Amino acid sequence: MDKLIISKINNVFIQIECDDGIAMELAEHFKFRVPGYQFMPAFKNKMWDGYIRLFDRRTHQLYAGLYHYVKEFADERTYDIEFIGDGTGLITKQKVDLDEILKPLTITAGGKPIELYAEQVSGIMEGLTSTRALLLSPTSSGKSLIIYVMIRYFLDMYDDDILLIVPRTSLVEQMYSDFEDYSEQDPFNVEENFHKIYAGADKNNFKQRVVISTWQSIRSLKKPWFQRFGMVIGDEAHDFQAKSLTGIMERCTETKYRIGLTGTLNDSTTHRLVLEGLFGKVNKITTTKKLMEQGKVAKLKIQVLLLKYKEEVRRACARLSYPDEIDLIVALSERNKFITNLACDLKGNTLVLFQYVEKHGKPLFEMIKEKAGPNRKVFYVSGETKVDVREGIRALVEKENDAIIVASFGTFSTGINIKRVHNIIFASPSKSIIKILQSIGRVLRLSGDGIDSTVYDLSDDMSW
Repeated sequence: MDKLIISKINNVFIQIECDDGIAMELAEHFKFRVPGYQFMPAFKNKMWDGYIRLFDRRTHQLYAGLYHYVKEFADERTYDIEFIGDGTGLITKQKVDLDEILKPLTITAGGKPIELYAEQVSGIMEGLTSTRALLLSPTSSGKSLIIYVMIRYFLDMYDDDILLIVPRTSLVEQMYSDFEDYSEQDPFNVEENFHKIYAGADKNNFKQRVVISTWQSIRSLKKPWFQRFGMVIGDEAHDFQAKSLTGIMERCTETKYRIGLTGTLNDSTTHRLVLEGLFGKVNKITTTKKLMEQGKVAKLKIQVLLLKYKEEVRRACARLSYPDEIDLIVALSERNKFITNLACDLKGNTLVLFQYVEKHGKPLFEMIKEKAGPNRKVFYVSGETKVDVREGIRALVEKENDAIIVASFGTFSTGINIKRVHNIIFASPSKSIIKILQSIGRVLRLSGDGIDSTVYDLSDDMSW
């Protein structure tokens, strides 16, 4: 029987009934190697073959968000598809009136009325009509505003609650403050509608309909807790590949609206398909290049600074492993002195990003603070810094013209919204494409002072 009979089990999985031959084809079609699998202990110990299998041959289940790939699979092989059920969110779209969405909203930023960009409207409509979507939109394209408008529409149209998941505690506060800014001149009350969950906050006794939470705070909660949510929005969705995050999304079986937003996607096929399976098909809203051409983000310069080292240093690195080489590099006094001088010589607000707290971040901060002197503000941020302090630093820097922030990649590379950052210095090497692209996004927001943004990428020549 050259036919696939598809039924929707819930809002997470679909069931594909087919003969064993087609099931084997599907299993092969949705089987992908994990990047770097050959270095993982499970593979080295021959306990795992390095593949992620998205189609389960035992249960014939597949993530519902991958339905469009199943259709492509069937069309290429001239297999028939029979769909059982209404297909909501898979083969049908919701009817949404844009005027109905925007009419009741008075949106402001900094107390001034703002209008949605055409790209933002496109993203909102894609998310609400498809009910499941992965919106790919670069930093500074207004993702938080897209989220706010979709939440307001859902609150007006449905009785279910909303779960907004973010990767870090600082983003809970930032998102909340952004929503307060957007609704400053609107009767809508953020405090009455939004509940924040992080760092031990109450997960059960609250009346608000919208929950903003880090994934770490809710990963251990049982399935019944998630059944109240009719909409789940994943901000910075590229972080949703971890098992704990997929576990959260798989427990949201009754959630009809499943929308992810991110500015960057890993090149890995597995990474993309898992995200599309959990949320929906990738929809590229716009690109950084277009936003630059339209004057909606800052112009960007990239300065690659090649650091050359003495023979004895290069010789010492010749036989080191990568982690040991990084340890040597970040501890070099000459290198840290160069970073210190660069940070202090640059004009405008400067963000210095480091990887290791104790052996690099803290010593670098002390050197820069001493060099900058008492008349220039120098801030330090790492995972140890309390959330309210981070939020205070973010707010302060937006009012400064010549401040320096020495921050860890983990706290300031993704999602943090600072409009007045003119320079970024990559003080630590990184192999993560997503981390680099997200970090660059910190200087793309328009500062309003006409100063171009610059990224200083340090390249260490250790060749021997």
